[in-house]
Amino acid sequence: MTEDVERMIRVDHAGEYGATRIYAGQLAVMGDRAPVSPDIRRMARQEEAHLAHFEALLLRRGVRPTLLQPLWHVAGYALGVASALVGPKMAMAVTAAVETEIDRHYQRQRERVAGQDPELEALIAQCQSDEVAHRDEAFARGARDAPAYPVVAALIRAGCRLAIRLSERL
Repeated sequence: MTEDVERMIRVDHAGEYGATRIYAGQLAVMGDRAPVSPDIRRMARQEEAHLAHFEALLLRRGVRPTLLQPLWHVAGYALGVASALVGPKMAMAVTAAVETEIDRHYQRQRERVAGQDPELEALIAQCQSDEVAHRDEAFARGARDAPAYPVVAALIRAGCRLAIRLSERL
């Protein structure tokens, strides 16, 4: 297994973990009261399934998780709580921004691993498909109507890019 593949598995595990924490934070604030709560619960279940697949891959291939997982535990949850406190549209704005960046991230990974690692390529393709569906649903549920959406989306996407770079290496 190449170092590049190890980094892919490590960062994707970290990203799926962070996504579960964002949704956990949002649901802790909104519970079942918000109109988007059922959508968030469904997306959270999909992210948990992605995480389980990447955890199994980590173990099978002997790849260590990121050393930053404790940070992503807190940061993801805090982002979820903060976005939900602003309201359901901001929660959807966070989903839209994160998933926009993750779609690009997964596409780059698929291009790098194409034909070299069918198992990883298939897992990334499935996760990417789900993330695109989450993004599209978030837009349909009012993400663009969140306060200062363009600024929020740019900041969230930049944060995702930084988290990706850090998690690949650490």
